[in-house]
Amino acid sequence: MGYYIAPRFLDKLAVHITKNFLKLPGVRVPLILGIHGRKGEGKTFQCELVFEKMGIEVTHVSGGELESPDAGDPARLIRLRYRETAELIKVRGKMCVLMINDLDAGAGRFDEGTQYTVNTQLVNATLMNIADNPTDVQLPGSYDSTPLNRVPIIVTGNDFSTLYAPLIRDGRMDKFYWEPDREDKVGIVKGIFEPDGLSQREIEQLVDTFVNQSIDFFSALRSRIYDEQIRNYIYKVGFEQVSLSVVNSTQGPPEFQKPNFNLSHLIESGKLMVGEQSRVENSQLVDEYNRLNRGRNSHQSAPPAVTPISQPSNGATQEAKTNGFQTHHVSSPHLTLETQEQIRQLLSQGYKISIEHVDERRFRTGSWQSCVNSHIDAESDAISNLESTLTKYSGEYVRLVGIDPKAKRRVVETIIQRPNGKN
Repeated sequence: MGYYIAPRFLDKLAVHITKNFLKLPGVRVPLILGIHGRKGEGKTFQCELVFEKMGIEVTHVSGGELESPDAGDPARLIRLRYRETAELIKVRGKMCVLMINDLDAGAGRFDEGTQYTVNTQLVNATLMNIADNPTDVQLPGSYDSTPLNRVPIIVTGNDFSTLYAPLIRDGRMDKFYWEPDREDKVGIVKGIFEPDGLSQREIEQLVDTFVNQSIDFFSALRSRIYDEQIRNYIYKVGFEQVSLSVVNSTQGPPEFQKPNFNLSHLIESGKLMVGEQSRVENSQLVDEYNRLNRGRNSHQSAPPAVTPISQPSNGATQEAKTNGFQTHHVSSPHLTLETQEQIRQLLSQGYKISIEHVDERRFRTGSWQSCVNSHIDAESDAISNLESTLTKYSGEYVRLVGIDPKAKRRVVETIIQRPNGKN
């Protein structure tokens, strides 16, 4: 099967890897190449195709290996794999790279629910140290003065803004945002359906029909076409006999005829998959459960009397008429008008709000801590929580965070108080 390699992808990886094996006088070459972009666009698979084309051996590290119950294990693992890869270069006499998949999943910090552990700090610090001293990478408890071969590091991820900022600076990491254009998508999808006899025109029509879908959608679509034959086989042998006939059959594994891969059938199956995606995106049952739990808890723990925070002379609320309806805005004398307006704008755009604080010492490492248990989606809750946070942490930094619940990413981070108490 002749898979398609995007020219831009091939060019970026080939230049970065080759440059790391050359000795360029007076040129500081970033050791790490960070490939980031939307989920399911084939970042890892394109890397594998490039490595195969260039004859490069790869040592893999998964983002899931970057956490451990034992402090220091993930950092030690990275150093060990790096040294092993350097030894491969020496012994095999060929290019080798270290590849870390889904780095942001293992070392990133997405929201207040993501713990910033000792291992997270050590992984970031270790990668920074290796990028700065690529020929002097030691294992804990031992020292070898022999310089190592330089090993290019390739990392993949979806959102590198969640990583520690000094790690991704230009001197250490070269960034490459991978977003296949239409020509790339057509080429990749053609490789996926190459054994099925689809014409160039049919491939283009399939890509144009599902223009907003990622590459893995088309791979999953091809797999789904086999469902009908497998379903017929299950009903033929019976549910009770499927296990014996598939796993431990004396007659060998079942064989299936080539299914129907005509364009109309593919589009019909693809639309069913898109419908399932929409139901997942629109369900948001977790948010509903959280709202119910918050309401139940606040009802159970509500004090017998509530004292208003403030009562300005012109009333506790400001009213604005929009399309014949009245919108109530909570006003606060303790927050600046700009902060209050920013809260309203974030909530009106469907975003949620979180509040974080940090002392002066931890501010240098970016170790912010959340002040709320869940994301806030009501203006009154946001203002009251913010006021109480400013009072409680008057000698610390406090920042307002806007979060897109659908994309699960931060859209804004604004410091509204500094240790001198000014906001």
